[in-house]
Amino acid sequence: MRTILSAEFMRKISKAAIKKLVNGSSGVVISDSAASAIAALLEKKANRIAKYAVKRAKSKKRETVTAEDIDSYRVRFGD
Repeated sequence: MRTILSAEFMRKISKAAIKKLVNGSSGVVISDSAASAIAALLEKKANRIAKYAVKRAKSKKRETVTAEDIDSYRVRFGD
């Protein structure tokens, strides 16, 4: 039997975490769909940063990604 997992189930950043961030900082309630949309965007961005950082660490012959690798992404791409 094959099980198909929804994108929401596979999400690494939870809607609950997004809701805590938004509700806690603004006092405004965020809908489930808005929380899901933000989570998807953040995951996409985090994935790009992680891929860059891993590539940079490997190019420097390291097996560990450092904060410097992450900061390098920010400096290079302006994020």
